[in-house]
Amino acid sequence: MQPSRIRRRSLFDVAIVTVVSIVGFCMADFYLRRLWTIGPDGLSALSKTLPYWDFSNLWAGGRMALDGHVGTLFDVDAYRVALRGMFGPNLPNQEWSYPPSILLIGAPLAALPIFPAYLVWTFGTVLCLWLAIRPLKLAGAAELAIVLSPAVIWDAVFGQNGALTSALLIGGLAVASRRPVLAGILFGLLTIKPHLGVLVPFCLLASRNWRAIVAAAGTAALIVVATGLSFGFDVWSLFYTQTRPLMTGIMEAPFPQHYHANAMTVFFTARAAGFGVPAAYGLQGIATSAAIAAVTWLWWPGRDVEHRERVVPTAVLAILATPYGYTYDTISVAVAVALLSTMVSRPPRLILAICWLYAFVAHILNNAGFHIGVLVPSFLAAWMSFLIWARSREAERRRAPCTT
Repeated sequence: MQPSRIRRRSLFDVAIVTVVSIVGFCMADFYLRRLWTIGPDGLSALSKTLPYWDFSNLWAGGRMALDGHVGTLFDVDAYRVALRGMFGPNLPNQEWSYPPSILLIGAPLAALPIFPAYLVWTFGTVLCLWLAIRPLKLAGAAELAIVLSPAVIWDAVFGQNGALTSALLIGGLAVASRRPVLAGILFGLLTIKPHLGVLVPFCLLASRNWRAIVAAAGTAALIVVATGLSFGFDVWSLFYTQTRPLMTGIMEAPFPQHYHANAMTVFFTARAAGFGVPAAYGLQGIATSAAIAAVTWLWWPGRDVEHRERVVPTAVLAILATPYGYTYDTISVAVAVALLSTMVSRPPRLILAICWLYAFVAHILNNAGFHIGVLVPSFLAAWMSFLIWARSREAERRRAPCTT
């Protein structure tokens, strides 16, 4: 049987990695420098808002909760007034968009000044990501390529939670078979951004991982109770009656909006192609159903596949399964590139290089009016799924009794 892993690297491999690393470093340097170039109005030259960008919402929400004004989060006008009172009158409009449970993280961070809190958040979530990918047993260079990938850089630029949510998803999937209770706890914590975990129940049901299911449900319930005890149980009704419709309206807003430059889902890609909201939801429904079918097959017992080759495609398919996602949610693409780069049946090196740079490339092309959306995660998911399917068929053929 032909080996599935590459044991040695060619000089061309080294050259490709070197060139792509330099390009990635230069682009990261450009964006980070622009982010922290502050104009006379106190706003970033890149984002035209605070350099902490989305993290300012998490920090400010935590601060309001600590000060006993948690209800302000669910009143858009009052929230914007409060933000401008904290950060200055020139701050553009922002909205509170998170489930209340994330305040269990935001409130402790808000006990610090915003800049140290931003550093703790950014480096802490990247550390969580590194710990989550360790069970995949990739080479040290591959792990470094993941934690320094353009998607992680975008996550830091936005002050977003993509590194944390990727860590919870990938980490939970990685340990699901060996440590189901820990996996369930991680999946329960992922409810801070539940739309990224839509495939998790199907993976656990397909693999009959009842302990992980119970642990996930129990963790989610404990988080709901802890949030209510800490900030009042009415935060949940306010979230469903105020925040959820607000975010649905933002998602369904006429195309294009400024935030669509980083949108990365089938729903947003369909909108960019000119489809209306109902048709875009229909296409998203097809993509979600296909992703569910793929992970159900992948996690069904008896497949002749390495566990990490279940984990990584599932994390990539999660991008296809949700209607709401952005470049900073695509860290799993870098994980897929790292895994595929070790395989004999890998895509051409140049394509892998483009996929690793995906978050930067997508941002540039989207801003130029070419919304490539989910093309890269779709390609990677299809490639990996086909390899696994072909290998499984070959294994079944070898096991079948010979007949004459």
